[in-house]
Amino acid sequence: MANESAAPRFAAVGAGRMGRGIAIAFAYAGHRISLIDLRPRTSEAWQRLHDEARAEIAASLSGLAQLGVIDASQVERIAARVDIVDAGAAPRALAAAELVFEGVPETLDAKREAFEHINRHCSDDAILTSTTSSILVTQLAALVRRPERFLNMHWLNPAYVIPVVELSCHPGTDAGVLARTKALMEAIGKLPVVCGASPGYIVPRLQALVMNEAARMIEEGAATAEEIDKATRYGLGLRFAALGVVEFIDFGGADILHHASREMSASLDAGRYTAPAVIGRMVEEGRLGLKSGSGFYDYAGRDTAAYRRDVLSRTLGELKHAGLWRAPADETLS
Repeated sequence: MANESAAPRFAAVGAGRMGRGIAIAFAYAGHRISLIDLRPRTSEAWQRLHDEARAEIAASLSGLAQLGVIDASQVERIAARVDIVDAGAAPRALAAAELVFEGVPETLDAKREAFEHINRHCSDDAILTSTTSSILVTQLAALVRRPERFLNMHWLNPAYVIPVVELSCHPGTDAGVLARTKALMEAIGKLPVVCGASPGYIVPRLQALVMNEAARMIEEGAATAEEIDKATRYGLGLRFAALGVVEFIDFGGADILHHASREMSASLDAGRYTAPAVIGRMVEEGRLGLKSGSGFYDYAGRDTAAYRRDVLSRTLGELKHAGLWRAPADETLS
C-alpha cells in the first residue's frame, strides 16, 4: 500500500496542457504525481488555475470512459492521484521527486527560471528532464546542477494516449540514468525511443516533411485536402502502422527508393527528393533489404516468409479496424 501522506515520487513542473497530460499518464498507471505551478499568484488566480487543471484532467479521463477504455467509476479515483501544487508547496514536492518533467513555456528564460527552482530543491539523485520540442538537450544541460542526470523527453500529444516518448541525451548523460528513465517509462506503459541531440527528434522531423509536402500539393493543385487525407489515412498510414519507416525501405528495397527518388528529383525538386548518399551506397553494394538478405537490417538466419506473413497480418488488422477489408465474393459475377 502506497504511503498516502508522502509526497509523490514524480513531478511535472508547469501546469499547462503538457504537464496535465503527463500527470494523467502517471495517474492512469496508478502513481501519484505532483503537478507543480511555480508562478507566484494571488489566491484567486491560483484557485482559477487549480480548478481549470482539475476540470481538464477530469474531462480527459471522462472522454476515455465515454469511449469504453475505462469505467466511469474509475475517473475520480485516477484524477485524485494528481496533486496540484502551488509555488509555496513546490519545494517539498520537488524534494521528494525521483523523476521530474520540466514543461514550462518554450523560452530559455522560462526554462532557466524553472531549473533554478528545480536545482534548489531536488535531491542529488533525481532525474531531470525537459519536455521541450524545440531547444536542444545540449543547450539545456548547462542549466541543471547535475547534467549527468539530465535528458530531454519529448512526449507526443495527447501525452496520456500516445505510447512513444522520445529521449534525447547529451554526451554527458549517464548511461545508468538513461536506463533507469527508460525502465520508469516502460513501467507506466510508454515506449521510449532514444535519439541524439538533433533538432526535431524523430517524429516531429519526419512528420514536418510529410505535412509540408501535403500543404505544397494543395498549393500546387496536385490534389485536394480531402483526397490527400484519404490517401494518407488508408494508404500511407496503414502501411506505416504495420511497418516502421526504415523497415519499409528494406521491405520494398533500397533500389526502389533510389530509382523513385531519382525520378521525383528530376521532375519535382532536387532539394526535396534527392536520396541521401547512404541509399546510393547500399544499392552499389547490393544491400537492397529483405530481398538481398541485408539492408538497414540484417536478415541472415531470419525466417523471411514468417516475417512477411506477420507484416501482412498487421496490415490486415489495420484494414479490418478501419472497416476496409471485405470478405471474398461467394459467386462469380462475370
